Amino acid sequence: MTKETKIIAGVLAGAALGAAVALILASDKGDDVKDKLTDWFSDLLDSSKDKIADVADSVKDKIAKVRS
Repeated sequence: MTKETKIIAGVLAGAALGAAVALILASDKGDDVKDKLTDWFSDLLDSSKDKIADVADSVKDKIAKVRS
């Protein structure tokens, strides 16, 4: 695994752990917590996709520079 992949995997694992703790400690009703977590995970997934796309673009640029 590359350094960036390890970082992204660590962030996602930490997010999942945080969500589990939030579910356990939440004082909101179950549906409210579920909606909040769904929105939060959706935002996290979107930002992760953006970061992965940026890394992929960076790798493509570096490969193009090496080839030329």
